[in-house]
Amino acid sequence: MKIESAGYKELLNKRPLNVQAIYGNEPVALVSGRDIADAAKQKGAIVLAANVRNPLTIKGVLKAAKKKRAAVLLELAKSEATYCGCTFDNVPDFAVRYSAELGHGVVFGLHVDHYGIKSKGDLLEAVTNLCSIVSKGWTSVAIDASHNPDWENFCYTRDIAMSVPAYLGLEVEVGEIKGPGELTTVEEALFFIGGLNAWGIFPDYLAISNGSKHGTYDTSKGEKEGIDLERTKEVADAISKFGVSIAQHGISGTPLDKVSLFPKFGINKGNVGTLWQNIVFGLMMDPETGNAITENGEFVKDPKRGIPQDLWMEIVKWADSQGFSRKDGNYKKANKPFHDAIMSLPEQIKEAIVEETAEWAERFIDCFNCEGTADLVMELVSKRESHNCAPCREILTKRSDYTQAKVPNRKKLNQGKDYSD
Repeated sequence: MKIESAGYKELLNKRPLNVQAIYGNEPVALVSGRDIADAAKQKGAIVLAANVRNPLTIKGVLKAAKKKRAAVLLELAKSEATYCGCTFDNVPDFAVRYSAELGHGVVFGLHVDHYGIKSKGDLLEAVTNLCSIVSKGWTSVAIDASHNPDWENFCYTRDIAMSVPAYLGLEVEVGEIKGPGELTTVEEALFFIGGLNAWGIFPDYLAISNGSKHGTYDTSKGEKEGIDLERTKEVADAISKFGVSIAQHGISGTPLDKVSLFPKFGINKGNVGTLWQNIVFGLMMDPETGNAITENGEFVKDPKRGIPQDLWMEIVKWADSQGFSRKDGNYKKANKPFHDAIMSLPEQIKEAIVEETAEWAERFIDCFNCEGTADLVMELVSKRESHNCAPCREILTKRSDYTQAKVPNRKKLNQGKDYSD
């Protein structure tokens, strides 16, 4: 996308106000998640939403997005911000810096992933904390109160959504992303989305529990990806009248030929996280799914990829000291203590990580059918008068139909464990 074109300049003038306030003098195409969601739906595509536990992932994904003219989301979960070198404070600046190094022209949003709410205290904290995060340039928010019973999930989500500007992207969640064994029901989804609609809250996406999980599928234990697309379509069809589609979490480890079918089942956003970490660490991966390979009870390091072997062994030693098994998902917690060491590596090593990240990102962009969505974003922006892309949707429901007495509660499995990333 040519940054000197009239269309690009108009896009810059219609960026969200928080972006204009911080990066007004920088020609970076940091846009609202609403615009990216609308472009993907218009094309029948999936937005690539990349969880960025390391800054090199940001650069690789942006590089692929520019090449493919694809609008993408860079995202970070609330929990990830506690154990990664990437934080809500520094990701916007990393993204803008890398966009500049690429010559700008890459269209992207910054998405606060899985902002978890588990109590009234979390609710009150979120009202001010999310405002602070948004003030740093984030352009989309995922409110995740799914750990709570359905009524509390609805109330917490409603109240927090009211404190987020309506012209920023919005994702909500009903049913925790925890793997096979428990599926979000159509009744739950309809109550949740219909209730939000009654209060004038219009999400772009609904995340549901449909058989996926976050992290590596341990094939030595017989684990395999088990996304239930039929249930997903049932939920997607039911909520489509509200202008909401499905956000698919936990795509790492899923065959790309299956992923390519997702739009037919109402999925318009695809979260990919662990795969990028596998690339940074240089773990052996299934070439079709990106799932980390384990042998003899531990991850397998490819000495020719990712960080150097000696740094990997330091990570293994550290993980051993933490009591983690050598194929433990908690290896993600090495991102923070080893952040500086990774970012201090020779440029040749870091650029190889960026290149491999870009190659995988291109594969996802092709599979997701989102090539060219950056152009669609520019078209959508050109059709409106200002920065404000708050959705023009109707309130279709009555608040009296969405009371605590009418909530379709059901017993949830595996209570107490955190499934937020």
